[in-house]
Order: sequence, then C-alpha cells, then structure tokens
Amino acid sequence: MSLAIRVLLALRDFFVGDDVWVAAGVVAALLLTALIAGGGVAAWWILPLAVAALLLDSLRRAARR
Repeated sequence: MSLAIRVLLALRDFFVGDDVWVAAGVVAALLLTALIAGGGVAAWWILPLAVAALLLDSLRRAARR
C-alpha cells in the first residue's frame, strides 16, 4: 500500500473514527454555525446543542445493538 493511501486512511480514521454520523453531524453543525454567525446573529449556542443531540443519538444507537 502506498504512503499516500496510508496517510489518507489514517486521516479518515482520525477525523471520522468509529461513527460516520457523528462526524457528519459535527461538520453540519459547524457549517450551520458559520452561516448563522456570518449573518450577524449570535450563534454560540448551536454547537453545544448539536453536541448534546449527537451524543444522545449515538448513545441511543449503541443501546440498540
């Protein structure tokens, strides 16, 4: 396996980890925060709510398994 592929796989494992849905949710929350903050509105509260929602969803899915 080439070095480039190993580096890309390591980066994917580092950022995504075990749960692709949590990683996608964090990216979506960051984008939403940036969009709202760019409009001049206080958006500090979006990330804590998103993290709490993603944590609860992750725990719910883990409990089902």
